[in-house]
Amino acid sequence: MSWLELLMLAVALAMDAMAVSIASGFALRPFRSWHALKIGLFFGAAQAIMPMLGWLAGSTLAGFIAALDHWVAFGLLVIIGVKMMIEAWRGDTEKVSDRNPADSRILLVLAIATSLDALAVGLSLCVLDQPIVAPSLVIGLVTFCLCYAGVYVGRRFGHIFERKAELLGGLILVGIGVKILFDHIGV
Repeated sequence: MSWLELLMLAVALAMDAMAVSIASGFALRPFRSWHALKIGLFFGAAQAIMPMLGWLAGSTLAGFIAALDHWVAFGLLVIIGVKMMIEAWRGDTEKVSDRNPADSRILLVLAIATSLDALAVGLSLCVLDQPIVAPSLVIGLVTFCLCYAGVYVGRRFGHIFERKAELLGGLILVGIGVKILFDHIGV
């Protein structure tokens, strides 16, 4: 996987967390600058840890799915991407303003929920025999940066970008899945 592909993957995975961060920035009352740091850290850490967990799970299953690895990666990425696009289209994002988005328990649940896609990507990277440490760190760092900035964007512009970010992330994941399939079948 090239650095450009890794960066695109990281941005795509960060989109749902960024959408929640934007909504959180809009809902935080009173707003403190440390809120953005806390939200970024929670989401970034979850997005860095989940691919590693997926990769570890995949390493135990790799022998069973080695012949189908490109189809598994394609399927997982397309399913995740289409799910993100459908949720963005329907507007299925949670209403953050009904709770305190800077509460650690709420942040933990949201961070895990938005990083499940990264778990599947870690599994995909394992079956494609890709390393996991650098991608996990890049995914976590990109997520941290986008979520940190997202809180400030939400503070300033509210819910204008929330659905568009998740839609873009879904499109990128589908595109990466299609590229993996084409690379492996020789198209």
